[in-house]
Amino acid sequence: MKTKVLICGAGCAGTALAFWLARAGHNVTVIERSPSLRALGAQIDIRNQGIEVINRMGLLEILLSKLVKEEGTHMVNSAGEVKAAFGKGNLNATAEYEIMRGDLVKMLYEATQDHENIEYIFGKMVESFDERENENDNLVHFSDGSTDSFDLLVGADGQGSRIRSAILPPGGKEYRKLGIWAAYWFVPRIETDTNTMSMYSSPGGRLMLRRSHNSTETQVYCIFRDDENTEQLNKLMRAPAEEQKKYWKQKFHDAGWETDRFIAGIDDTANFYCHEVVQVIAANWVRGRVALIGDAAHCPSPLTGLGTTTSLIGAYVLAGEITRSPDDLALALKNYERVLRPLIKEVQVVGPLRIKMALPQSQWVITLRLAIMGFLCWLGIPDLLSQYVTDTSEWQLPHYPALDL
Repeated sequence: MKTKVLICGAGCAGTALAFWLARAGHNVTVIERSPSLRALGAQIDIRNQGIEVINRMGLLEILLSKLVKEEGTHMVNSAGEVKAAFGKGNLNATAEYEIMRGDLVKMLYEATQDHENIEYIFGKMVESFDERENENDNLVHFSDGSTDSFDLLVGADGQGSRIRSAILPPGGKEYRKLGIWAAYWFVPRIETDTNTMSMYSSPGGRLMLRRSHNSTETQVYCIFRDDENTEQLNKLMRAPAEEQKKYWKQKFHDAGWETDRFIAGIDDTANFYCHEVVQVIAANWVRGRVALIGDAAHCPSPLTGLGTTTSLIGAYVLAGEITRSPDDLALALKNYERVLRPLIKEVQVVGPLRIKMALPQSQWVITLRLAIMGFLCWLGIPDLLSQYVTDTSEWQLPHYPALDL
C-alpha cells in the first residue's frame, strides 16, 4: 500500500526520510518554511550506525567527497600552546566523518529532488492539522490558506518543533535544560589556522573552538555555562542579531587566546547563529497518524556529538517499520518508537559532572584538566579507546530488506 506522507522540514532528517519512503514507493511531500533550501550551518559529524545508514542509501562515495579534512583536536592554553592532542575517532571530538551541515543537506536533497514520488515546497508551513479518525488521515491547514489530507504527518522541524508542541499532552515536558548557551560564526582564515580543531577553556565556564573547513573560512564557536540568568538569556535568543552579537562580544571580550580576532569578525560574518543547548525529551514521538523524527523528537544536544547520527538512523527506522507493516500504520509507528527509544535513552546520558568538566568555572580546574588530558594523550589512551569503543555500542541497527537497493 502506498502511503501519502507530509514531512515538515527539509533538513537532514526530513530529506533522509523522504529518500527512504520514496524508495519504498510511497508518495511524499516535503514542506520547508524557508523560501529555499537552508544549506547552511556549522560543522557536524556522522558516527557509527549513521555511516551504515548512508552506505545503505548508496551515498557513501558522495559523502566521502564532501568531508571536511579535519585531522584531530588540540586542547590549548591562553598562549595557544598545545597541551593535549587527539586524533580522529569514535570517542574523540573529531570523528572520521566530518561534514558541513549545508553540504549534507544538499547531498540528501540532490538525491531526492528529481524523484517522481517526492515534491518539495518552499516558503510554506503547517498552521494546524485535524486528525480525522473516520477518514484515517490528517487534514492539514497550510500558511497560504490551502488544505490537503495526508495518511501520515511527520514533524522533522527541529529542536523548536511546532508539530511536537501540538501532539504532546497539555503541560508535557519538552526539554531538559543544561544551562549551556552557544554561538558560532565564520571569520576569514589566516595562516596560523590549521586543519586541526583547537579547543580553549577560559574561567567562568567559557569554551571556545576554532576549526577550519576550507581554505578561506574558519569557524568560531563560543559556549558558556549559566544556570542563573535563564530568563534574560531566553529573551536574548529572540532578540535581533545585532543585539545578540553585542552580548557575545561583551561575554567573551576578556576570555584570552584569540578572542580579539574572533570578536572583530563577528559584525561582518554572513553566518551567525546562537541558541540554548538543550535536550528534547518528548514523552511520546507518535500520536495517531502524526510522528516526530530527528531533533524534533529527541535532540541529544551537541555535547553528545550524535544529533545528526540519530536523525539519520531515526529516518531509516521509521521508513523501515512502515514497509514492515504496510497494512497497519498504527503498528508501524508503535514499533518505530519501540525500536529507537533504547538508542536515544543511551545517547542522551549527559550528567552534571560531564557538563562541569566540559565548561569549568575556575582556572585551577582548567589547568588541572589540561595536565591530566596531556598525560593521558602522552600514554596514547584516548586514541586507543576511540579505535575500539563506539558511542552507541549497546544498540544494533535493524535491517529492512524492503529498503535495500
